[in-house]
Amino acid sequence: MLEIPSFNELIEKSIIDHWDQDALTDYKGITLQYHDVARKIEKLHIMFENGGVEKGDKIALCGRNSASWACAFLATITYGAIAVPILHEFTADQIHNIVNHSEAKFLFVGDIVATEIDGTKMPNLKGIIYIPDYSLVLSRSEKLTYAREHLNEMFGQKYPKYFRKEHVVYYREKSPDELALINYTSGTTGFSKGVMLPYRALWSNADFAQHVLGPELKPGDNVISILPMAHMYGMSFEFIFEFLKGCHVFYLTRVPSPAIIAQAFADIKPRIIISVPLIIEKIIKKKVLPKVQNHKMRLLLNMPVISKKVNEKICEQVSEAFGNNFYEVIIGGAAFNQEVEDFLHKINFRYTVGYGATECAPIICYADYATFKKGSCGRAALHQQVKIMSTDPVNVPGEILTKGPNVMLGYYKNEEATQEAIDSDGWFHTGDLGTMDEEGNVFIKGRSKNMLLGSNGQNIYPEEIEDKLNSMTLVTESVVIQDGDKLIGLVYPDFEEAQAMGFNDTDLANIMEHNREELNAQLPAYCKLSAINIHEEEFEKTPKKSIKRFLYTQ
Repeated sequence: MLEIPSFNELIEKSIIDHWDQDALTDYKGITLQYHDVARKIEKLHIMFENGGVEKGDKIALCGRNSASWACAFLATITYGAIAVPILHEFTADQIHNIVNHSEAKFLFVGDIVATEIDGTKMPNLKGIIYIPDYSLVLSRSEKLTYAREHLNEMFGQKYPKYFRKEHVVYYREKSPDELALINYTSGTTGFSKGVMLPYRALWSNADFAQHVLGPELKPGDNVISILPMAHMYGMSFEFIFEFLKGCHVFYLTRVPSPAIIAQAFADIKPRIIISVPLIIEKIIKKKVLPKVQNHKMRLLLNMPVISKKVNEKICEQVSEAFGNNFYEVIIGGAAFNQEVEDFLHKINFRYTVGYGATECAPIICYADYATFKKGSCGRAALHQQVKIMSTDPVNVPGEILTKGPNVMLGYYKNEEATQEAIDSDGWFHTGDLGTMDEEGNVFIKGRSKNMLLGSNGQNIYPEEIEDKLNSMTLVTESVVIQDGDKLIGLVYPDFEEAQAMGFNDTDLANIMEHNREELNAQLPAYCKLSAINIHEEEFEKTPKKSIKRFLYTQ
């Protein structure tokens, strides 16, 4: 039987053990040491207590990555509340939906989100807290308002002789199966799936990281948080594991453009790099390939005697672009460009590709760069079992199933979806198709579900976009497909109505362009359509009258 310790006790221990070390830094901004984090947690606990938050209540967080966001998350779970991280890229309506569906009592908001949401549309909230300084955007409690206005005074009364290590005592979860956070895969009512992740899943991911990366990282090592902490990939492997290890986490706090990321790598020199393919691909294509694809370099690479030395030199330059202090670069969250992977493999760059799902918080498969097999996504991660539902898993793709402590409790308020996803033996059905070789390496072949992956690893649910598009002018039905990193809407218009109104092909094209602009105004940036293409015939359908999507993917 797996011995699972208290996760909150591990947070407590890390804070005490690394008390005077740097913990969280906003890049080119403030730095909090571990004892500063503890003080902020304690002050937020005072606000929670006076705001009427009880153990098991939900607290939502929606804002860009920052040291203050991280503290608010730690304060939430160490209080015994359930965290609900929300992607700050969601629209205001999507944020309202998640807050209401999750029954959150408090909502933390970043600077941009604060200007977009409407408190009146979230009637059950007791308070909205501004992440940068924890001021109140909205309070529906006199006690909460008083506590915020007198917070330093109340903190001083609680700890009159200075706040010390022995005061750091956090809520102990009663069971590893206790709910720690709900992570929503989408923001739209009717499509929302709140993934219920227990403490055991958070611990199991952190324990996996400690076993495979722990020997390479030491307290005080620098890491950069690039991926949103509202995604489990960024949450688990750019924040939680490193915080428990005593590392120093840097937050970019702004849109991570290739130029900003490259500068941050040079300044911070991270010890481990976690990334989605897009970031790696952009850095390689902008900073490296132009240097190695000129005529002189091609000639050198074609000379067997010196090509090895040339590749070593190229690898040094690529490593330099990533700060040249990393143990390995771990890539996941979306399909990796084969040309870039072939290039990295050829020069012996220290990279690996992992595989996971929100429902597993997130890790399912991983292999260290030294044993990683090109084109795969690693092998079953520590604590997890993985199998392929196929009569011949080596040659015939089947659905990827996984079982272990990483697997979620289920979907919040959605028992039907839970039973579809987790079978009676505890296996989680990922909806992804893959094969597995004799060594256990998993190769993803496609997705059996309809979900699309944005280039930054965001989950895109075409049904949600189609649902909005189908209600627009002269649209009979639609299919949203992916073409490279673009989303295209295929629309079968109401030709009969268009003809009755005297519209020609140009008019119809203009109407669809107007629909596209109107639709995009309602969607997060990564869900926007690049074009609407008119489909001349009705889409082919199954006997159940659902569109045969596979006929229309590009």
